[in-house]
Amino acid sequence: MNLKNLGKILKDEPSYRFKQAQRAVFLDLIEDWEQATTLSKDLRIKLNKECLLTINAQIQTSHDRQVVKALIELEDGNRIETVLMRHQDQRNTICVSTQVGCALGCKFCATGKLGFTRNLTSGEILLQVIYFNRYLKQFKQKISNVVFMGMGEPFLNYENVMEAIKILNSPDGFNIGARKISISTSGIITGIRKLAEENLQINLAISLHSADDRLRSILMPINKKYNLEKLFTAIHYYTQQTNRQVMFEYMLIKDVNDSLEHARQLANLMRQPLYLVNLIRYNPTAEFQPATGKQVKRFKEYLEKHGVKVTQRHEFGQDIKAACGQLALSTKNTLATSRVSGQAESTKNIKTLNHIKHKKN
Repeated sequence: MNLKNLGKILKDEPSYRFKQAQRAVFLDLIEDWEQATTLSKDLRIKLNKECLLTINAQIQTSHDRQVVKALIELEDGNRIETVLMRHQDQRNTICVSTQVGCALGCKFCATGKLGFTRNLTSGEILLQVIYFNRYLKQFKQKISNVVFMGMGEPFLNYENVMEAIKILNSPDGFNIGARKISISTSGIITGIRKLAEENLQINLAISLHSADDRLRSILMPINKKYNLEKLFTAIHYYTQQTNRQVMFEYMLIKDVNDSLEHARQLANLMRQPLYLVNLIRYNPTAEFQPATGKQVKRFKEYLEKHGVKVTQRHEFGQDIKAACGQLALSTKNTLATSRVSGQAESTKNIKTLNHIKHKKN
């Protein structure tokens, strides 16, 4: 499925034809142009030849059936993962990817170990939403919330992400309210500043995970370019321009960033009324383990005691590797290559983390 072809095919048609076609794809969720009865027979035949609506995907469903992960094959053979989270209150949230792989190499993230291949087009971003809206159609439901927290860094694909968001929000697109759309960034300050100038009521989340520059630089190498001072200067500009709340995602990793000293450092950064901390219990990997339930409780209570607004994310999707930080292509060759190339650096970083912990103890 290549939505770019749609514009090319309809370029000589009246402008309302394009809106009719968009509504057929995004709202009516047709899978064959023959179902688009507002279009002429000849045009439907042409579209079926030159703009197929087929989406090639494989899905996995969690044991509790709350989470569905899809592996989608793109036109060029690259593959991406996207996740549907079905909530008991009838909300349906999709976590979308914005890149094939990721260049930032965060040590706790499976996608980062794959490296970067390319940006997704706006159509390929929307493809993920179309796929799961078709899936939900059987339950007479649809996507209610979209979070840009899948594979890749959204602000390194800024233009395509913004184009996709405008269609998500448009009455002629998916008609999803702007306040039900969230972008998560690892801290690309140029993107934060650009977003502050957009006339959009979407939500901003910062993937933080440490309030200490040295530790954050180990966990998230992007911090070497955009350290905490630069990051929070950009965030302050964003809140001044928009007066909107910013959510800070903080994954609690056992013996890495889960102590009360780490909580104190975080509380010192969160002294703004528009800041909200979202605690996430890390999903186990070969390198790191999640903080214990007792430590998560202590960490959260410390923040609350010191006036920090804090929530805790519900854990689900671990059994199909669809939880936060777990998205990675399920190809043995790709994973094997990424493990070999990242092994030496990972060992060095774990030694550095152990050294930091030893000094603090």
